Amino acid sequence: MVWAPDREWKQEHRRMTMWGTFLKPMHPEGYRFLGVFGLVTLVLFLVWEPLGWLGLGLTVWCYYFFRDPRRAVPQDDGLVVSPADGVVSLIGPAVPPAELGMEPVALTRVSVFMSVFDCHVNRAPVAGRVLAVAYRPGRFFNASLDKASEHNERNGLCLELADGRRLAVVQIAGLVARRILCWTREGQSLRTGERFGLIRFGSRLDVYLPAGVEPLVAVGQTMVAGETVIAELGRAGRARPALVD
Repeated sequence: MVWAPDREWKQEHRRMTMWGTFLKPMHPEGYRFLGVFGLVTLVLFLVWEPLGWLGLGLTVWCYYFFRDPRRAVPQDDGLVVSPADGVVSLIGPAVPPAELGMEPVALTRVSVFMSVFDCHVNRAPVAGRVLAVAYRPGRFFNASLDKASEHNERNGLCLELADGRRLAVVQIAGLVARRILCWTREGQSLRTGERFGLIRFGSRLDVYLPAGVEPLVAVGQTMVAGETVIAELGRAGRARPALVD
């Protein structure tokens, strides 16, 4: 026999799970955009109701664009996780951006393309100390193209791992992206999965793996920032994931 309190708890848990599926925390960067979209929507309803419903749809999209959900980040130091939600668009050898001060040697680059429907909060792919943060202005080609890594506006981080190796992660603006945000500074230590930046709207993240490290993902694979493992640094075993706010 199931007691009433158990049934009530299950019903409440079901409601919480359902709401959690649709309602996600929102990054503060999106508050003013949501306010503008909401105000415009009210005006559109006054002008013509069908336009108001269109504005409401765009307001909902704005909210979801700036969503910032919690992620279950693997706690093994030997794992490299995806820095962004999206799809792996490119995998291959490439030289890290010169402004990061790394050796001009080709490393394996994994590129994750974010559409305007993906969560755009960027997370550290691995734990390490930030040796360099370098911004470079550029153009705004489609971020899914290979030439975007070289020609587009970008902001890169060089991370020093616990064993002395270095890994680079680069934020790249896309066709409609016009703003790269990075709140990380040189000398700061980042935890795996920790938020370090955001790009709006639609863009790409490149990860340059240390020499000898091979990716565990394939082109076309869907990535979840802070959760999907893209490579192992050589340490055996995996720890239980932990939620990171």
